[in-house]
Amino acid sequence: MSHIHFFGAGQMAEAIIRAALQRHTLSANRVTLSDIDPARIALLQTRYQLTSTLPEPAALASADYIVLGIRPQDDLAAVAAQINQYAAPNTTVISIIAGVTLEKLAVLLGATRPIARIIPNTLTDTGLGFSGVAFNQQVERGPLLPFLESFGKVMLLEERLIDAFTAFAVAGVNYVYYFIESLADAGVLAGLTRTQSTQAVYENLIGAVEMLKLKQCHPRQLMDINNSPGGVGINGIFELNKSDFAAGLQQSVLAALRRTTELSGN
Repeated sequence: MSHIHFFGAGQMAEAIIRAALQRHTLSANRVTLSDIDPARIALLQTRYQLTSTLPEPAALASADYIVLGIRPQDDLAAVAAQINQYAAPNTTVISIIAGVTLEKLAVLLGATRPIARIIPNTLTDTGLGFSGVAFNQQVERGPLLPFLESFGKVMLLEERLIDAFTAFAVAGVNYVYYFIESLADAGVLAGLTRTQSTQAVYENLIGAVEMLKLKQCHPRQLMDINNSPGGVGINGIFELNKSDFAAGLQQSVLAALRRTTELSGN
């Protein structure tokens, strides 16, 4: 099983480690960590029984993959220098750092180094949700994909689409949470208990997605089936249309995209 070294032991790195261990694409004795906070390393080693005690130079030298999970404002150049000094030239670097392009990583790590750029979805524990991934030409995809797929589904992208994917798909779970909260509140407003309303929303949400997959048709077609002339459903949709719900949602995605491009400098 591959040895993976994590530079940065933050929340996303932990989520990846937890999911990959649960799905047996990582072995606890083949994970090593670097972080500016030794207490954080000790916590994750204890929590996930990570038994490797290799010092950093040896960990980098034996790593098959190196995950860059440091903050964008951290000293990436210093980390790259350590990788170049100790890691094998064919060791693949996987960056989850927002806004740092493959081109910039190649300048720091060398033009011949295999580099993958990934924007992970926060639904890691479920195995659902797409992570956006872009590879340089040196990456050997076959051996790497099982690890990437252990903490979510993978959508291969041209790198120019990474910012749009971040604003829409990765941030998209926020819009779903917000919708669930709002719809459950509507059920309570109509007279149901919080528990009853929430249960109904969950079932409708899951069922609607499964129905779309099953029927392989446009959502509007299923809405037409649900809405009889002058009926309950079409009256509800009429009010929703007046609220500019669709425009508000689309504007939210575009606002997230603007902020993503600001942060990435693209």
